[in-house]
Amino acid sequence: MTFAKPVAYSQTTITELMIPSYANFGGKIHGGILLSLMDKVAYACASKHAGTYCVTVSADKVDFLQPVEVGELVALHASVNYVGRTSLMVGIRVEAQNIKSGQVKHTNSSYFTMVAKGDDDKPAEVPKLILETREQVKRFIECMRLKEIKQAAKERMDDVRSHIEVENAEQILREERCVIRYENR
Repeated sequence: MTFAKPVAYSQTTITELMIPSYANFGGKIHGGILLSLMDKVAYACASKHAGTYCVTVSADKVDFLQPVEVGELVALHASVNYVGRTSLMVGIRVEAQNIKSGQVKHTNSSYFTMVAKGDDDKPAEVPKLILETREQVKRFIECMRLKEIKQAAKERMDDVRSHIEVENAEQILREERCVIRYENR
């Protein structure tokens, strides 16, 4: 695939009113509702760039910075910040606006990694990304580095999982808030 598309081509914003059925018992919008909306905007953005169906591979570091209230308008801004051969990293910024006051607050940011799928359901090559601003170049490089960090963390986690010392559990866990109660020690 030799063609390329600029970042602006696939930038997507979805705005949705936060209704009472989205709220938890504390009156704030469920994090799962926001994650679902983030997944939706990531799909729309990635699929527009790829020109094909895309699936979510991961959502990286979703921090809920501020609560979202019933009655606020939530805008989810998505942009393809990086492309590999078949994958795309979509940056998402979530903002909530109080309709009465007009005040806008940043509530979430995250990167979603998506993979393009062909008609045969196998990974499909995506168009290159045309970077037209210094900020777009910065974000592309940032995503490259995040991808490297993520791979190193995955390798380290796999290593940790394969070397758990259950024989020394009492020693390892003595300062932790747990009680060991199984018989085969």
